[in-house]
Amino acid sequence: MGLTYQDQFYSDKVQLIVGTDEAGRGPLAGPVVAAAVILPKDYKNDRINDSKQLSEKQREALFTEIHEHALAIGVGVVSADEIDQINIYEAARKAMKLAIADMKHSFDLVLTDCMKLPGYDVPVIDIVKGDAKALPIAAASIIAKVTRDRMMDELDSQFPNFHFSKNKGYGTKEHLDALKKFGPIEHIHRKTFKPVEKIIHGEMNLFEDF
Repeated sequence: MGLTYQDQFYSDKVQLIVGTDEAGRGPLAGPVVAAAVILPKDYKNDRINDSKQLSEKQREALFTEIHEHALAIGVGVVSADEIDQINIYEAARKAMKLAIADMKHSFDLVLTDCMKLPGYDVPVIDIVKGDAKALPIAAASIIAKVTRDRMMDELDSQFPNFHFSKNKGYGTKEHLDALKKFGPIEHIHRKTFKPVEKIIHGEMNLFEDF
């Protein structure tokens, strides 16, 4: 059975439903990336799920399928520097708004994964664990995750010492060891995140467990 939470909202006045979600709130490096997706009302795909529940191979295949069937897709990216300026929660919110604007498409309703998005003249409904309930949100989570992973792969080619293709910027032991050895990368590492902040201020305990 597919994700059907969105079906209750379709009506004569609501035909175009946006699902939006983000990827990359937790990492120590790289941007936060959001996607917004409008799927056809009658589109079904039982393989679409919360991106965290899928393998990389499954996400890549679904990324292509979603692009083939979606009525509109938008992507929003907020850099590590801006995350440090406005905090990660506000950065995730901004990325979602950028993604919705990037669609360049009209819509009647917005569904988010537990994120309030003020400022729209249509209803915005934030759903707890929405990426596991509503098909448009799950689709957006896949687009966001694959897009961000590809960006981290590109950063890996520029900064191979940090193994970003493997850790995607998350605070793995390998990543933390590289941080201790080489220091944070300007404009790539999030300086307000505690492990990075401690490196900057020389407070890192080599035996501390994050």
